[in-house]
Amino acid sequence: MAKGAKKVASEPMYVASKVKAALKEHGCNVAGDALEGLQGWIGWHIQQAAARAKANGRKTVRAHDFILPM
Repeated sequence: MAKGAKKVASEPMYVASKVKAALKEHGCNVAGDALEGLQGWIGWHIQQAAARAKANGRKTVRAHDFILPM
C-alpha cells in the first residue's frame, strides 16, 4: 500500500444481490472472488475522487471527480 493511502473498508460498498442480479441479466455467472474485485475497484475510485477534490482545493467530492481524464 502506498504511503498515506488508506485501507479500503472491508464492508461491501454495494448491494451484492443487486450486482449479481445485474450480471445475471447479461447472462453471466458470478465467481466467488468477483465481488471482492468490485470492492477494490470501488475503493480505488473513491480514493481517486477524494484526491481530485483535494487537489482542486475542495473537501466536497462532486460527480465529476469520479470521471477520470483519458
